[in-house]
Amino acid sequence: MPLHPTVNAVTARIARRSRTLRGDYLARMDAARHALPARSRLGCGNLAHGFAASGPDKPHLRGASGGNLGIVTAYNDMLSAHQPLEPYPTLIRAAARAAGGSAQVAGGVPAMCDGVTQGREGMELSLFSRDTIALATAIALSHDMFDGALLLGVCDKIVPGLLIGALSFGHLPVVFVPAGPMTSGLPNREKAAVRQRYATGQASREELLEAESASYHGPGTCTFYGTANSNQMLLEVMGLHVPGTAFVNPGTALRDALTVAATEQALRITALAEGAGGEGAPSTYRPLARTVDEKAIVNAMVGLAATGGSTNHAIHLVAVARAAGLLIDWDDLDALSRVTPLLARIYPNGAADVNHFHAAGGMGRVITELLDAGLLHEDIACVHGGSLRQQAMEPYLDDLTLRWRDPPPASLDPDVLRGVADRFDGEGGLRRLQGNLGRAVVKVSAVAPEHRAIDAPARVFESQDAVLAAFQAGALAGDFVAVVRGQGPRANGMPELHKLIPVLGVLQDRGQHVALLTDGRMSGASGKVLAAIHLSPEAGDGGPIARLRDGDRIRIDAEAGGLEALVDPAQWASRAAVPPDASHAHTGIGRELFGLMRAATGTAEQGACSLFAPLPDAVLDDIAAARETVGG
Repeated sequence: MPLHPTVNAVTARIARRSRTLRGDYLARMDAARHALPARSRLGCGNLAHGFAASGPDKPHLRGASGGNLGIVTAYNDMLSAHQPLEPYPTLIRAAARAAGGSAQVAGGVPAMCDGVTQGREGMELSLFSRDTIALATAIALSHDMFDGALLLGVCDKIVPGLLIGALSFGHLPVVFVPAGPMTSGLPNREKAAVRQRYATGQASREELLEAESASYHGPGTCTFYGTANSNQMLLEVMGLHVPGTAFVNPGTALRDALTVAATEQALRITALAEGAGGEGAPSTYRPLARTVDEKAIVNAMVGLAATGGSTNHAIHLVAVARAAGLLIDWDDLDALSRVTPLLARIYPNGAADVNHFHAAGGMGRVITELLDAGLLHEDIACVHGGSLRQQAMEPYLDDLTLRWRDPPPASLDPDVLRGVADRFDGEGGLRRLQGNLGRAVVKVSAVAPEHRAIDAPARVFESQDAVLAAFQAGALAGDFVAVVRGQGPRANGMPELHKLIPVLGVLQDRGQHVALLTDGRMSGASGKVLAAIHLSPEAGDGGPIARLRDGDRIRIDAEAGGLEALVDPAQWASRAAVPPDASHAHTGIGRELFGLMRAATGTAEQGACSLFAPLPDAVLDDIAAARETVGG
C-alpha cells in the first residue's frame, strides 16, 4: 500500500525543518559508536570499580569480549505499574549470562504516580519529573560500561523521560521492558459514575474508596487508556519493544519469557554483533538513534490518533523528538489526526479497558490495519531486527518456548476494536486549536459531536479548587467556559486538572453547555467535556489567557480548529494581561527545588522541557525553509 500523501508530506517537512539539528545529532551518535566492548576503553582502576561487586559476572566483565547491558529501572513498590519490576534485574542477569553476555543495574530513576498525587501539591512536580528522569537516565549510562541498555518503566512521564535520557546515548541499542497492565477490576464507567455521585454528595467517601479500590486493585498498570498505556502503544509503533510486549499481564510465564527475549535481543543488536555473520552479512546493529527517526515519530503521532491516546503526548512527543534532533509541532499532529481513522474505543473513549482491547486483537490488529491503509511507515529499524510488519506479531508460549504468530485476521470484538473499513470515526481524537487566545490541544474522541463547539461567557478561575468551591456553592449556573489559568509549566509546573472532570460532567449532564480552557494539562483520562488544554503562551508568560475577564464571550470550535475571545478588537488590544500569582506553588513538597526548571522550561508546544538550549540560527533557517518548500 503506498504511503498516504499526508503522512508522506508531514514526514518530509519534519525531515526538512530538522535537517541541521538531526544531522548534528547523528554525527555525534556515530562518533560515539565503538566496535569493542565499551568497558575495554576504561582504565584498569575504572574497570575494577565497575565489576567489583559483580559476582559470577566478574570473569565476563574482566574479559575483552561480549556485550554488557545497562539496566535503568523505575522500580518502586508504591506504584502498582512498577512494583512487578522488582525481580526483573535478577531474571535479566541470568538471561544475559546464558546468552554469553552480562547485565548490570546502571541506576534507578524516580517514578511518581499521578494517581496518588492527582489534585495535590505533588502533581506540580509531575511534568518536571520527566526531565529529572531523563537526567537520571543519562547519569546511569554515563559510566560507559555498556554496549546496550534495557529500560524498565511504564507510566506517564517515566517512559518519555527514560527515552529522552537514553537518546543522548543513541549509539547504543535500547529495548524497553514493561510490566504490563493489572487484570481487570471494577469497570471504569462504574467507577466514573461513583465519582460523579460523590461530587454531588450522593455517595459517601467510603463508597468512593471502595469503588476506587476495586478498580485499582493489584500489580500492574491502571487499565484505562491514559498516558501509561498510551506509552506502551507508542513504543510498539516506534519499534522499541519486542513484538507484542505492551499489554501482557504481570506475573505470568509469558511476561517473563518476553523479558528474557528482550535481554537476548538487546545483546544480539549491539555494535559488537555487527558483521558477526561474515563479510557481506546484513548488519544486526540497531542503535536507538536510527530507530527513533522522523518516520518513527510520525508513526507515534498516527498511533496516538488512531487509538484516542493521551493528550500528554502532545507535549512528550515534542520533547522526545527534540532529544533525537527532530522538530515537530501541533500542526503535524493535527494534520495526521485528521486523516487517521479512530480504530479503538478504550475508556474513557469507550467502555472497555486495555485488557479487553488486547484480547480483541490489540496492537497487532491496529498496526496491521494502519500499515495496510498506508498510514504507518513500515521501514523503521525496529529493535527486533525486522520491519514494523513483524512488530504486529502476537507472542505465545508453545509449552515453554516463546513463539510469535500472526495477529487475528479481524477484530474479535468490534465494540472495542475495528478496522479501517468499519472505523469508529473518520478522524483521530486529537486536534490543534488556534486563534487570538493562542494555540491549544483538544481531544474529541470521547466528546459527543454536539459538545465539540461552544460559544459562551467565560468564568475565570486561578485554580481548580476555586472551580470546585464555586460548584459546591451552587454558583455555576447557565452555559459557560471555565477558564483555569496560571497552570502552565512556568507558573506552577503544569499539573493535570482531573478534579474538574466529575464536576463539569455533572453540569453537562444537567443540560448546561460547558467547556474548559486552561494552560494546564489533562491526560488520556480526559473525558466527555470539551477541554482546550495546554494553551500556549501560558498566563505565566504573558499569554492572552491572562487578559480574559469574567463575562468575555469565548468560542471554542474543535471541528474548525478555532479558539477565540469574542471581545472588541480595540478593547482586546488595549487590555493588560494580569500575571498569575503562583508564589504559593513555589515552596513545599520539594517545589522550591524546581525553580530552575520552571524558569528554563519551554512552552507546551515546545515540549514544556527544561533540558534544551535555544535553537541555533542554522536550525531556524531550516524551519523557515521548510515552511516555504513543504507547506508548514
